[in-house]
Amino acid sequence: MSDIRKHFPSLAQGRPGASTIFFDGAAGTQMCARSIDRMNEAMLDENANFGGLFQTSKRAGELVTKTRTAVAEFFHASDAREIVFGQNMTTLTLAMARTFGRRLKAADEILLTRMDHDANVAPWLSLAEDRGLTVKWLDFSTETYDYELTQLDELLTSKTKFVAVNYASNVIGTINDVRSITARAKAVGALVFVDAVQYAPHGVIDVQEIGCDFLVCSAYKFYGPHHGILWGKLEVLEQLEPYKVRTAPAYAPDKFETGTKSREAIAGVLGAIEHLQSVGMGSIVEYEKLLGAQLIDGLRSIRGVTIHGKGAQGRVPTVALTVSGKTPAEVAQALGIDGINVWHGHNYGWEPVRRLALLEGGGVVRVSLAQYNTGEEVDYFLNKMEALLASAA
Repeated sequence: MSDIRKHFPSLAQGRPGASTIFFDGAAGTQMCARSIDRMNEAMLDENANFGGLFQTSKRAGELVTKTRTAVAEFFHASDAREIVFGQNMTTLTLAMARTFGRRLKAADEILLTRMDHDANVAPWLSLAEDRGLTVKWLDFSTETYDYELTQLDELLTSKTKFVAVNYASNVIGTINDVRSITARAKAVGALVFVDAVQYAPHGVIDVQEIGCDFLVCSAYKFYGPHHGILWGKLEVLEQLEPYKVRTAPAYAPDKFETGTKSREAIAGVLGAIEHLQSVGMGSIVEYEKLLGAQLIDGLRSIRGVTIHGKGAQGRVPTVALTVSGKTPAEVAQALGIDGINVWHGHNYGWEPVRRLALLEGGGVVRVSLAQYNTGEEVDYFLNKMEALLASAA
């Protein structure tokens, strides 16, 4: 991983990114060169709408097919037709909630969690309001930062039709046992929707092993463009009836992809996956574990810093923290002056930040690492944090 930064043009000497520390990957990573190149190729060589009998249109269609196949392999899916593209994860989830709602009736139950990003909460809450559904909540412990799975068997009943859960938290970083949760949900006949936005850059995804029915992520969190991806079991997708125009295809995945697809963004998705494959997810996981442990150990040694989350194990390298005597906004602003990009606030993790009783105080400072970050950057950040605490004393 020592030469990984050469694959990111924004980090090259002479660009602003060369002197910037990007600890904001959970909100969006820098784009890799392969993704940018693929997008340029699409805009130059496949710049036509789909379905035409001429070569440019055929090349555009072949690009989408190639990308679907690559994403299917990335997810370990059984069929490329199970891959649906969309503007982003939030838009895809809102559309799927509206579609799935056609199957539900008043008094049906859905299960949500207190750890999820609002994109995997609000769409289902809106659906529940529209259809008169009963909403149940799976909580997490503020001591272990894991789900309270002892509650799960009580929450799941024969009335439970749908479970929405995250693979990894965008606030506290916990990697969740989605396989176990899925198995218990399937035992009562519920469908399972997994938000893998925060997990996809940091671990291997195998939808067959998980056993879920849907899984979503966003390419801009793993070094690609702003574009969303949804995987769904083909037999489930075929049963659903999405809202669409009359002239749109009636088969999956096209019936879920409203309007003209963004061929350049889809090309960028392909480039991002090619990048991850060339580096190797195993190498990425091991490198980020070491970097995350360095960050957490260093923060724990600074008096006045509180980490809201696990230790170095069982998490992605996204760390939520608060600083004694300073608001999250004040910390983020001070670090920004020193060229360190971090996020603050609830980060759209409304439920987990509220569960931590930190919402009213301005949320958290979120520090999130990516494969292009370095140990030297972590040390620089820790030194600036120590200086910040010293100035507040």
